[in-house]
Amino acid sequence: MVETRLLQQFVAVAEALHFRRAAEKLHMAQPPLSQAIRRLEDELGYALFERTNRSVALTPAGSAFLSDARSILAAIDKSIARTRRVAQGIEGHLTLTFINIVHYPPLLQALRKMRLASPNVSFTMKEATTHEQVGALERGDADIGFMRTPGTTAPNLRFESILREPICVVLPAGHPLQTLASIPLVQLKDDPFVASSRPLGQGFHDQMIRLCQAAGFEPDIVQHARQLHTVIALVASGFGIALMPASIAMAARDDIVFRPLAVDVDDDLKHLDLMMAWHTGRASPIRDRLIAEVRQAMPLR
Repeated sequence: MVETRLLQQFVAVAEALHFRRAAEKLHMAQPPLSQAIRRLEDELGYALFERTNRSVALTPAGSAFLSDARSILAAIDKSIARTRRVAQGIEGHLTLTFINIVHYPPLLQALRKMRLASPNVSFTMKEATTHEQVGALERGDADIGFMRTPGTTAPNLRFESILREPICVVLPAGHPLQTLASIPLVQLKDDPFVASSRPLGQGFHDQMIRLCQAAGFEPDIVQHARQLHTVIALVASGFGIALMPASIAMAARDDIVFRPLAVDVDDDLKHLDLMMAWHTGRASPIRDRLIAEVRQAMPLR
């Protein structure tokens, strides 16, 4: 294997066609440079230079080798520069998983800021349930996820709350309680409920159950859905009522009504967290830059 240093020395001599000037450019003495070129020629088995007392010229083999040596050195320089950019978190690839984040402008702004500041970072974006995201992070199929509290153990993952919001109730238009400014949860005990499926988001599902239990009843869940926007559609169609994060209420509609809940329970139970999660055993400078951007942008920070 030819050393990179020998290639650099060869190119310097080939460009100068003068050993003394090449040695000066390389900041070394001439005899060691001459010895290095001889060693390179011995390793290749061919003469690279024709030498006389008055001149130095490339042989045909030397001319061919010069072109390849320049390409090799340029490729090494390019690789080193790219490695540095990746190590600095300004180049590479990130795979993000997320629940519906359209209702969280600060998070969207953090993603936009990251993209504008890092044009050499490419992104793969995958919408997924909390359960699916936990699996993707554990397998290494995703770098960072934005989800609800999973409700299951995942010792290799770190979960960090980046936003907390109250839970509200979603009623179909025309519901008898829609005239109230806030709704005591106990007054919904006889209503059918629509909820997201527990296997796809155990933490969120179980918290809704515990919240109703704290109000003194077990919710009668008559329909399940994969995504919250489907839950809303089922409420609008009259299948039941639902408990939702308050951020959903920003989307005004004529066929549903959002109301705050009136329930005397611990704050942790009547609020939902938006979590940021990642695998602590996998290093990623780019991911760490995004984490810093999100921490700076989100309200809890």
